Amino acid sequence: MPSEFQLISQYFHRQRQDDSVILGIGDDAALLQIPEKEVLVATTDTFIVGRHCPERTSAYAIGHKALAVNLSDLAAMGARPRWVLLAISLPDSNEDFLREFSAGLFALADEHGVTVVGGDTTKGALSITITALGTVPRQQALTRHGAQVGDGIYVSGTVGDAGLGLQVALGKTVTLTTEQAAYCQARLDFPQPRLSLGLALRGLASACLDISDGLAQDLGHILQLSNVGADLALDQLPLSSPLKTLPPADTWQLALAAGDDYELCFTLSDENFAKLVAVDVPMTRIGTVSQALGLRLFYQGQPQDIDMTGYQHF
Repeated sequence: MPSEFQLISQYFHRQRQDDSVILGIGDDAALLQIPEKEVLVATTDTFIVGRHCPERTSAYAIGHKALAVNLSDLAAMGARPRWVLLAISLPDSNEDFLREFSAGLFALADEHGVTVVGGDTTKGALSITITALGTVPRQQALTRHGAQVGDGIYVSGTVGDAGLGLQVALGKTVTLTTEQAAYCQARLDFPQPRLSLGLALRGLASACLDISDGLAQDLGHILQLSNVGADLALDQLPLSSPLKTLPPADTWQLALAAGDDYELCFTLSDENFAKLVAVDVPMTRIGTVSQALGLRLFYQGQPQDIDMTGYQHF
């Protein structure tokens, strides 16, 4: 098996022009220049094959998704992504896996101008931990605790696709065309962090997070920390054509509880929505922040009672 330093040099040491990196890979730690009048935003996620993606997921998709979920956290904070550290344990030096994994990771990193500046490699059960670092101007970070009564509740893109994609990947019986199945599996394997939207929401959104564990459960974090409630219109949920082919109960379960979409959910006053500069990301108002605590669901104005338990980590 190649040494740790050989693996790093061959698969993870990429030269990239980045004036903010004073010292990158090759020393005991990286030296990074934080832009003046900005603060550091840090997030980390551990990615386990078989837990966070099906066993048969391609190495390229694993590299993409392991980074994408971290960049999505930065998007939810309104941060500009800058640097990444990667810690990976490997049972062996499978060169096909390493080649494809690093290609998937660097393709997304290059798309968003992110530099890999360090990390760690060791032998052991396959485990991937990425720490993503970004910056945001002081007092402009988006958080979960500022939603105000009367604010609109919005989501980007469509919801429920990744959950349906997981059913496809696991071979469960779903009635979809070949194209619809491929679309949903791509949404599962290759989530797109909504970084441009996060930047546009700075100074406008009252609260924001990314949808990783299910829309209802994640929105609940905003409601709890903001000490407010919400009225959600099921008929306003943004759904793709594959979701619309399912029975309503299945559609709502996937859209509200499946998770893994990595879209942004945010609250915004009508006044600030009018100020929102156009971004190339679809956004849909799905409800309104209310004074009465808790999340209430309506379909065509009628209350609905649906089990909304999202993804549980333990």
